[in-house]
Amino acid sequence: MEREAVLVGIDVGTSKVVALIGEVSRDGRLTIMGHGTVPATGLKKGQIANIDQTVRSIADAVERAERLSGWKIDRAFVGVGGPHVESLNSTGQVAVTAHHREVTRADIDRAIEVARAVSIPSNRDVLHVERRGFTVDGQEGVKDPLGMSALRLEVEAHIVSASATAVQNLTKCVQLAGVKIDELVVNGLASAEAVLIEAEKEHGVAVADIGAGTINLTMFSDGSPFHTAVLPVGGNNVTNDIAIGLRTHVQVAEELKLRHGTCDLRDVVDEEIPITDPGEDGNRTVSSLELAQIIEARMRETYELLKDEMKRAGQGMLPAGLIITGGGSQLAGAAELGREVLQMQVRVSGPTGMGGLTDTISDPSYSTAVGLLRWGANQVAAGEPLQYETGAEGGGFFSRIRDGIRNLFP
Repeated sequence: MEREAVLVGIDVGTSKVVALIGEVSRDGRLTIMGHGTVPATGLKKGQIANIDQTVRSIADAVERAERLSGWKIDRAFVGVGGPHVESLNSTGQVAVTAHHREVTRADIDRAIEVARAVSIPSNRDVLHVERRGFTVDGQEGVKDPLGMSALRLEVEAHIVSASATAVQNLTKCVQLAGVKIDELVVNGLASAEAVLIEAEKEHGVAVADIGAGTINLTMFSDGSPFHTAVLPVGGNNVTNDIAIGLRTHVQVAEELKLRHGTCDLRDVVDEEIPITDPGEDGNRTVSSLELAQIIEARMRETYELLKDEMKRAGQGMLPAGLIITGGGSQLAGAAELGREVLQMQVRVSGPTGMGGLTDTISDPSYSTAVGLLRWGANQVAAGEPLQYETGAEGGGFFSRIRDGIRNLFP
């Protein structure tokens, strides 16, 4: 296998920080070389609440990945999450200027710039401008108009933005941990890269990455995203409900959820589960049925929120249904309850199609981190410049790839 590039992805989540190192072969295959996972401190609902604690968590995850792989991390693709992430769709139309009236790369770039010029508040940063499709002289559904004869060219673009201050705080934390940023990628788009195939994107599909503090929702049709949003609920809400409902400590509630939790009330045999609360004398028991009822109620409400968000986005037809991933998707019965509430196909998926150290990271909770590597691999394959690249610092992204290959093959 010929190595094309060595890439790094860093997922700064509410409950954990993950650093992954992967190599991409010439044929696009991704092999995981190293990973580091540490509990996150300093984050709340995907946003940074304490700079020092977050820097320490990122640095610890990076150090673990470096030790496992023997590779020094200096740059990474970094995930952006939090309820401040928003999206909109915009169109841009230009006249084709070449004397032979053929669409050139410059025409496409101008159309995208016009679409991007939509009014976005100054306190927000545009992170992605994804092309959805082109219209050439009234002919819709054109994927690539380059070289086509035309008088007018129109593009529809999906624009994803985030709070400028949230982006600045995340950037600061990553840089203080000793890592430069290749590109900031919205978590929902990254997760979709890890769990979707192109056919699903074409047919119409939604991906919900259920994390500890948030749900990253991305909806696709005709091969590209048309709605990206983050809901401020996640697995921690379930845990907190258990802690309140069963009058126990949050740590005990989390363990009950992971070991005995289910969303499917039909399969529950009511029995007593022994627990030991920190700071209390002796053991006590809780009802497995009561535990399941608390979980089912919160997850049902979560799916209702997803349903409302998808309706707002103009859900249309999603023949491939909803794919749930992330740590919160691993609750027993989660897909079954989703099918009941949403009245559509729902399945659980983790990241697929990679080699190397996959025992741990094929788990759905690693979808964002793996997706960041896939996003980087797509950039390498396309030869596209990265928006956060600065040629003065270490020669930029692609020279780093060349240098990395030299380091690996002395």
